[in-house]
Amino acid sequence: MNTIDFTGDQFNEIKVAADWIRDLEASDSRLHKESVIEKALMASKLGSANAQCFLFNCYQAYNPYYVFGIKKVPETKGLDHQPNPWPVFWAMLEALRTRSLTGHAARDRIEEVSKMFDSNEWNNLCRRVLIKDLRCGISEKTLNKVLGNTEWKIPVFTCQLAQDSGDHPSKMKGIKRLEGKLDGVRVIAVVAKNSVNLYSRNGKPFENFPQIEQALDSIGQDLRRQLNVKGILVLDGEVVGKSFQDLMKQAQRKTDVKTDEMVYHIFDWMPFENFSEGFCNSQQRKRTQALESVRETVEQHNCLTVTDGILVDLDLAEGQDQLRRYADDAVARGLEGIMIKEWEAPYECRRSSFWMKWKPTMTVDLNIVGFEEGTGRNEGRLGAIICEGEDNGRRIHVNVGSGLTDDDRDTFWSTRDGLVGNIVEVEADAVTQNQDGTYSLRFPRFVRFRGFEPGEKL
Repeated sequence: MNTIDFTGDQFNEIKVAADWIRDLEASDSRLHKESVIEKALMASKLGSANAQCFLFNCYQAYNPYYVFGIKKVPETKGLDHQPNPWPVFWAMLEALRTRSLTGHAARDRIEEVSKMFDSNEWNNLCRRVLIKDLRCGISEKTLNKVLGNTEWKIPVFTCQLAQDSGDHPSKMKGIKRLEGKLDGVRVIAVVAKNSVNLYSRNGKPFENFPQIEQALDSIGQDLRRQLNVKGILVLDGEVVGKSFQDLMKQAQRKTDVKTDEMVYHIFDWMPFENFSEGFCNSQQRKRTQALESVRETVEQHNCLTVTDGILVDLDLAEGQDQLRRYADDAVARGLEGIMIKEWEAPYECRRSSFWMKWKPTMTVDLNIVGFEEGTGRNEGRLGAIICEGEDNGRRIHVNVGSGLTDDDRDTFWSTRDGLVGNIVEVEADAVTQNQDGTYSLRFPRFVRFRGFEPGEKL
């Protein structure tokens, strides 16, 4: 990341690197925290090994691509006058990151290294780096506000996101790749020589899909060779379970995780250097065709598959008909909708019309049974309308807090007693089933009151 030799002797015997954490903790003020980081940056430029040590630890802690796989790290008590060999600590981090140090060997090495540091340095800095949370009220955004133009800049984890096709009718033309919009969780897989790490679309590590990690690890070398990726390979896809609710419950559990039947649907890929730069110039056509060529390698594991799709020409009436039939079939199969991808477009890590989504919406009429006060800027006025009713024999109970204007929130809250029992039209993406057997709505939005004319006083 920079020209500083972090194996040098100047990084031994540093006893006050954790003092930067103490300074950051001294105030909750954003400006104060930025000021502390600015002082560290200036001291680093002047050659302070202490400041360089602190900033390098920040980089290790907040770099989303550095995963150490450690959940519990013991604290130490009463240790002082220790050698504090930071190069030894950083070498251990690298061994953990590359998975050359795992399991009991990792646990034993962490305990061994912990005894080489003063308790203040270990507990307040080393340990927090290992669990990737410095716990001093800063984030990668805070660091990059100051360090964004320096060698200490923290890489930002982003991926390509889709825009709504309804917002871009002029883009609905030409050759497009259509794929089903899966009802799962977005997962980015970083496949290295000795490790596989899974991330959410925001760069948060997923640790609850071990069978998917193991499957990718077993074919990683073949995939990189077949796709001609000499270094690290990035796969983009969606993990899907029996239901969205079950998937999210298991994905977020701390213990007793059951994700054996979940499947990783891979729909894109690129070399790591392109992903980390936020742009891959290879066209969707080439990426998709290459991914299709490795389908046999991928699908030797039941938990892995390559996403299917079709090509349509939206400049032709036939292509428009194909799109409608494909979308109708996707909804009939229980999918969220369809993805519409520009066949000649690159991959860019931002929301882009290169990928567009089409999702059906539904509306239901429900009775108002109560109101919930808002929080934050909505304190003292309406936060959500509590609604109940039936739709196709399903009893729905849902809190509707979207689709409301500020005037709605003020007016409905002040007249709430007289509104109970009224019927409202609610738009949503889908009906979902709760764990107790009742039903709710996904992304419910208030549309209007049934029986009231627009503008009529309530």
